[in-house]
Amino acid sequence: MNFDDFRGHIYLIDDDPSICRSLAFSLSSSHYSVQTFDGPRAFLKDSLPISPAVILLDMRMPEMTGIELQNKLLLSGRETPIIFISGESLATEIIEAMKRGAIDFLLKPFSMGALIVTIENGLKRDRDRQNNLVRHMDVSQRFNRLTDKEQEICRLIIKGYGNKEIAELNGSAPSTVKLHRSRVLDKMGCANLPELIQLTVDDKHKLIEIFN
Repeated sequence: MNFDDFRGHIYLIDDDPSICRSLAFSLSSSHYSVQTFDGPRAFLKDSLPISPAVILLDMRMPEMTGIELQNKLLLSGRETPIIFISGESLATEIIEAMKRGAIDFLLKPFSMGALIVTIENGLKRDRDRQNNLVRHMDVSQRFNRLTDKEQEICRLIIKGYGNKEIAELNGSAPSTVKLHRSRVLDKMGCANLPELIQLTVDDKHKLIEIFN
């Protein structure tokens, strides 16, 4: 995937392997990153929080229903937008899912066009939620949201290193550094490098200690 074309992350939870394969292929071809899970327990065990992201969630699964997983996520405070997909569902299930904040409820078979529109709505909501969260954090809280690798790259780009120079220093591919750089700006709540630099200096124009 060309990181310039990256549109967002999708957690796909469905116990039907053929549906997972088909949707994962189509969505990856549309420049989303996709993780597939064969059920809610695998998702709860193995998924890492990523933003912007949406959850594509099947309603009817043997180990746990989509509604039950939605409830668990709400109780844990995980607010990734959910899009339900289902071959058959009761009206009461659809109403319950929407009351609890689901973005949409798509009945199989659905068109990829309709799915993409719904995914984009969910990704926008997740971006807006993250941006609002970051705006209320101080600079150290924002920095602590970064992974160790992102913190390393954050310090280097603030000091003026370009993507190729950073790649040579840490042995990464330039495209990987570019992705990390994008995530650093996103998590720090900055639209560009000048905003990041402004954020990381104090009122005496000295670099804040954590960035040294």
